[in-house]
Amino acid sequence: MQLLIIQSCAEQRWLIRSCSLCTERERERETAENTEKIKHTLIHAPREHQAPKTPRCPATCSCTKDSAFCVDTKTIPKSFPPGIISLTMVNAAFTEIPEGAFSHMHLLQFLLLNSNTFSLISDNAFAGLGHLQYLFIENNDVQALSKHTFRGLKSLTHLSLSNNNLQVLPRDLFKHLDILTDLDLRGNSFRCDCKIKWLVDWMEKTNTSIPAIYCASPFEFQGRRIHDLTPRDFNCISADFAVYETYSFQSLSVESYEFNDDQYAVFSQPNTGICTVFIWDHVDMLFKTHYNITSRSAVYCKPVVINNTLYMVVAQLFGGSHIYKWEEGPLRFVKIQDIDTTRVRKPNFIETFQIEGDWYFAVVDSSKAGSTSLYRWNSNGFYSHQSLHPWHRDTHIDFLEVDGKPRLILSSASQPPVVYQWNRSQHQFAYHSQITDSGDVQMVKHFWVRKVLYLCLTRFIGDSKILRWDNQHFVEIQTLPSRGSMAVYPFSVGVRQYLLLGSDYSFSRIYLWDDLTQRFQPFQELNMLAPRGFSLVSVDNKDILLAASFKGKTMAYQHLVVDLSAK
Repeated sequence: MQLLIIQSCAEQRWLIRSCSLCTERERERETAENTEKIKHTLIHAPREHQAPKTPRCPATCSCTKDSAFCVDTKTIPKSFPPGIISLTMVNAAFTEIPEGAFSHMHLLQFLLLNSNTFSLISDNAFAGLGHLQYLFIENNDVQALSKHTFRGLKSLTHLSLSNNNLQVLPRDLFKHLDILTDLDLRGNSFRCDCKIKWLVDWMEKTNTSIPAIYCASPFEFQGRRIHDLTPRDFNCISADFAVYETYSFQSLSVESYEFNDDQYAVFSQPNTGICTVFIWDHVDMLFKTHYNITSRSAVYCKPVVINNTLYMVVAQLFGGSHIYKWEEGPLRFVKIQDIDTTRVRKPNFIETFQIEGDWYFAVVDSSKAGSTSLYRWNSNGFYSHQSLHPWHRDTHIDFLEVDGKPRLILSSASQPPVVYQWNRSQHQFAYHSQITDSGDVQMVKHFWVRKVLYLCLTRFIGDSKILRWDNQHFVEIQTLPSRGSMAVYPFSVGVRQYLLLGSDYSFSRIYLWDDLTQRFQPFQELNMLAPRGFSLVSVDNKDILLAASFKGKTMAYQHLVVDLSAK
């Protein structure tokens, strides 16, 4: 019994010891597990729970407490030590300053970018720098700036763009730099043309201090101080002829006229043989179909208003030519007269004019056996008045007054243009002279510039000519290359004198008169097929140029005034 009690006590002591060992091991294991959990938590904890690291100074820069100086940097560093308010970058290897390039340095007050290779500065390149006061972009290769390069720099007081390759500056570049006190633009090759006119105007009005800068070009301004120029030194108003409307039909002639306070245009259509009258819609600002005069083979439709009555002379290749009258009730054109087919066989053009209060029209006949004929109005109709020379295949006629004397210039395919002068006693035109050295003239048109009379003779192949009246005869002053030219049209819009020379083989070309050289200069090319006639309509503050096309769509172009300094 005693032995059993001793044995039992020994077992209890062993068990107690064993339990103690187990407890210690469990505690050690729990401690180890907790340590691993803490390590895992620390390693995988979210970044916001970690203490932020202080950015270091980039390897290519030298930094102090509030400034950084960078040399040979390949890109704009993305991080700098906190508190940097001054940054200098020289000899940088990048070529572009992109949008928001320095937005991470919102405390910057001084930025110097000198002697670098970049040539492009993007819009909003300095966005986010609301505290920047000094910006120096000097001795670089900057060739152009965008309008919004400096947007957002509301605190900028000093700006230097000296010694770059700037030739122009975009309009209103400095508009929002409200407190700018110093601007340096020296060392740039400015081209003093319309694109810099705004700068001249701004320099006259601003209180910003600007050292003297000079024009590098063009020749007339070379070496002049930009400060000495005025906005009046620049002629920046130009123009453009833009397609306004396209008509689906082909046409041989176009005439515009005003009647009962409305604006009209009439086209002769060779495919349908009709004369189509259009009326201007003041609401939609377009020409709309008004009336069709049915005919067989209309080649020219000429309106004339006599004593508030509208007549339309319709010249046809076949079936004779006719005169129509517009009636108000019902609204229609009614044929009132036929034109003698024995005189007019192959009409090509119609001219109307007034002499000593009497109305006339001339029908140009291009047949070998026909004769260009004049008709006179006698209150009941037009009646034959005179025949000009026969057998010459006439192409065109132009009425003008020279020194108060009415004259007709008649062009022909077989001889030089002939000048006829009105004989007041006989009330007829008499032969006056010829315009020599000008054969095969398709069209003749006169125009005036500064009270000087000029004449344009267009030829199908060869050179068209510009002649000036010298009080006795016309003298040639300019030639214009012609390639299939059948139509010419001198016209003016405001103070600008134009000449439109049509072409069957190439682009038709508009010329602009140059007062300095007293010559026409090429202005614009228009793509139209086989133009045969033109007419300018000025209505509702619009100048519309109508163009009749024999082989393509009839066109309407709008004359637009363009301010080149506004670009």
